[in-house]
Amino acid sequence: MKPLWRLNKFLYKYKLYLFLGIVFTFISNIFVIIPAQLVRIAIDYVVETFSYYQAFEEGGVVKTVARSFFLKYIVIFGLLILGMALLRGLFLFLIRQTIIAMSRLIEYDIKNEIFRHYQQLPLSFFRQNSTGDLMARITEDVSKVRMYLGPALMYGINLIILFPMVIGYMLTVNVPLTLYSLLPLPVLSLSIYVVNNMINERSEKIQRSLSGLSTFVQEAFSGIRVIKSFVREEDSAVQFEKASEDYKEKSISLTRVQSLFFPLILALIGLSTIITVYVGGIQVIEGAIGYGVIAEFILYVNMLTWPVTSLGWVTSIVQRAAASQVRINEFLDQKNDILSTEHLSLDLEGNISVEDVTFVYPDSGIRALDRVSFSIAAGQSLAIIGTTGSGKSTVANLLMRMYDATEGRIYIDGHDIRAFDIANLREQIGYVPQDVFLFSETISNNIGFGLGEEPSAEIIEQAAKDADVYQNIVEFPKGFQTRLGERGITLSGGQKQRVSIARAIAKSPRILLLDDCLSAVDTKTENAILNALEKIMKGRTSIIISHRVSSAKLADQIIVLDDGRVVEKGNHEELMQAKGTYAALYDKQTQQAGELE
Repeated sequence: MKPLWRLNKFLYKYKLYLFLGIVFTFISNIFVIIPAQLVRIAIDYVVETFSYYQAFEEGGVVKTVARSFFLKYIVIFGLLILGMALLRGLFLFLIRQTIIAMSRLIEYDIKNEIFRHYQQLPLSFFRQNSTGDLMARITEDVSKVRMYLGPALMYGINLIILFPMVIGYMLTVNVPLTLYSLLPLPVLSLSIYVVNNMINERSEKIQRSLSGLSTFVQEAFSGIRVIKSFVREEDSAVQFEKASEDYKEKSISLTRVQSLFFPLILALIGLSTIITVYVGGIQVIEGAIGYGVIAEFILYVNMLTWPVTSLGWVTSIVQRAAASQVRINEFLDQKNDILSTEHLSLDLEGNISVEDVTFVYPDSGIRALDRVSFSIAAGQSLAIIGTTGSGKSTVANLLMRMYDATEGRIYIDGHDIRAFDIANLREQIGYVPQDVFLFSETISNNIGFGLGEEPSAEIIEQAAKDADVYQNIVEFPKGFQTRLGERGITLSGGQKQRVSIARAIAKSPRILLLDDCLSAVDTKTENAILNALEKIMKGRTSIIISHRVSSAKLADQIIVLDDGRVVEKGNHEELMQAKGTYAALYDKQTQQAGELE
């Protein structure tokens, strides 16, 4: 139970729901016990009255009056039992409206807490954990915890209240009969616990098998073009059949175990009833009890059957909830080490200075940057050129404070970057990532993503014009209200890049950070975007990260990275005259472009 202690704060928050649930459970159980007593009284009344009734003369006035009174009392008993059943139903409804509703409210709070915590964690956390695992913990694991807070808690409370009430009353009526009638119940609880564990174990195997089957089908449909190209349809079908066979066998195995469940319950309930009737019958013969006591005890045994049966089920739910809460706690205990030291909130001018920065990725141990230094004055532009793996994108991550430098310092406007309030810093940086990500939303909402809930249409349209994508957008039937497919699939590569640029500049950033955002477009589209960028970069501190030297010509100065080190610095003309790495890269790419033309 220790991992579940963290949930106590939610139980305290919704203590009124919990308190009312306990009160309603207590009242509900009163209306369970009273009908059993009424049945005993009614049966004893019928037996005794019938013996007197038989003594009266057939057809006589006295017998007719006695019959009338007899039937009237039977109707009264029937109405009382019906009334108790209706009242119990009402309080069972109220129990669910308190305890089950509480579990749903707590589920809502837990999911929000996890999601907010995810949002606060650094980029390194998401590099180390798969999206599927993150999703599973906020959905599947939270659902299992909710089962503990809802049904398990409800049946657990009912068990704790009902058992003392029923057994206490049974003992006051007849101690030996109570002990004999309850003999099979511990065996029933233990048996249900064992069977439930077998069911859970097989259910988890089925879930894993189904997950593997779903993954296989998803990959097969996603890669259907490759499968058809290599004529592997038959092989794919055979592999699917094998995966389906595994799922089928596990499902049948579960069905076999489940088939034991109800027969086991019914057998042990039947055994308890037989013992009650046998022992009770002997006591009736001896004159120790009346017939009604046997009926009353059979009802009590049936009352206790489901709580005892649920004990194994509840224990299983608690075990699974504890395991899920351990997984949830693992992520909730993760701390964000990217913190502000002074919480500075300033309007940036855009002076950037990077001094002897070394960075090693914490998850992989790869040294991405080695004593890198450069500076940019406010309103100036810098191009960072290098081949794949040279550390270009790492510079962007450090400037956005997705990571902190292992060694060295980064200063913005003379302040250590660690001193700035992180949100304030990122709000003033327009970032265009290499891997463009657009949401499954309208184009308007994608461009206005950084502007709050209701961005101005004028600002969005101006950003689209500045990014040279306005004309493309208005040609769509719904214009800016065109809804994009998953990851912006509705748009071409160049359009996605320009919408991403429009999104970055819509919030009028002081620093513009372009992380190899032209890598996926052709030369013609690149030239169109570069012409648009030339206007956008005016008056802003701009950093263009690229492996294409054509992008570098826009910049006031250029640095060339190789294996995490700065190997060259200067402007385009200076670097061409130096005939070093930059010149070689320029000649090579220019030659390739000429050959393609």
